[in-house]
Amino acid sequence: MTLKLLAEVSPQELLQALAELQNHMLGYVKSMSLRCVVDLGIPEAIHRRCGTATIANIEADAKVHPGKVADLQRVIELLTTSGIFTATAGAGDGDTVVYGLTTACRFLVGWCNLSPMVPFCVNPLVVSSFFSMPEWFRTEPEATGAGSLFELAHGCSQWEMVSKDARFNDVLNNSMAADSQVFLEVIIVDKGRIFRGLRSLVDVGGGNGAGTQVIAKAFPCIKCTVMDLPHVVVAGQAAARDDNLSFVAGDMFESIPSADAVLLKNILHDWGHDDCVKILQRCKEAIPARNAGGKVIIIDMVRGSANGDRKINEMEAIQNSFMMYITGVERDEIEWKRIFSDAGFSDDYKILPVLGPYSVIEIYP
Repeated sequence: MTLKLLAEVSPQELLQALAELQNHMLGYVKSMSLRCVVDLGIPEAIHRRCGTATIANIEADAKVHPGKVADLQRVIELLTTSGIFTATAGAGDGDTVVYGLTTACRFLVGWCNLSPMVPFCVNPLVVSSFFSMPEWFRTEPEATGAGSLFELAHGCSQWEMVSKDARFNDVLNNSMAADSQVFLEVIIVDKGRIFRGLRSLVDVGGGNGAGTQVIAKAFPCIKCTVMDLPHVVVAGQAAARDDNLSFVAGDMFESIPSADAVLLKNILHDWGHDDCVKILQRCKEAIPARNAGGKVIIIDMVRGSANGDRKINEMEAIQNSFMMYITGVERDEIEWKRIFSDAGFSDDYKILPVLGPYSVIEIYP
């Protein structure tokens, strides 16, 4: 740093800049700490204690070794300063701190439980993919045979990895199931009309069917089918509990079973433009004409809804960069419109925001 800059910037500005840099360099410590408390069951333990707990309560519930309590407190304090836990002085004892759950942390407990997403997002196979970024940016894909960061790091695609690594397969499917369940519950409450009038629906890439079961339960008149890869379908069939829910193995690039509507929940953001066009062309072949009720329901991010909110802008940018690990991408409306047009769909689509950029998109043949 030059002497001129030191003279122009106040000590407080320098401190803020240094803190910002440190937060970027060590941001992974927050991620790993979050993974730690989820693995230890700490948010759920606090939730079971009616939403508050002391460090002694947490130690007992999480079965932490007594010699590590001071270290546990450091992790809890970090996640308190970063918005996961709250901390207040205990009644009648100023030395006792009582920890609670912030609104963000409540997404890790109860009915809206997104905690299975944490072991996936902070998974060694996923995180280690990003160590290959400099090499990936400087290398022709053809030279390495690796189109994605994941392939460059591990020698196979994520989809090939889940077919041979049962543990990673479970982590991925549990993450997808939690995400689908929570957001479909919210969508049915807020935008449930998108499913009204349908007699049949195919959930493409629906995993073990956990999200589709939410639709089947809310709309028992809809015959729901989950389509996914064979090894995923086997697990889903074993866990299915609804008579109007069936499973079929298949390849969405080849063909999709016929239905009034096709659902694509966080599928298209995994793929590039041309692959998205191919998937939607197969969807178009599977549904009837628009005047007969045919449509494709896409649940995905539509970037650009932040309206200057820094946190939302940062979340959209982080999510978009995260998708690089499998050469996926988060799109704005212009990019979505181009895909719909190239796949032969009508320009008369609907974007229904659910939570900021997380949206339902209806497109018609």
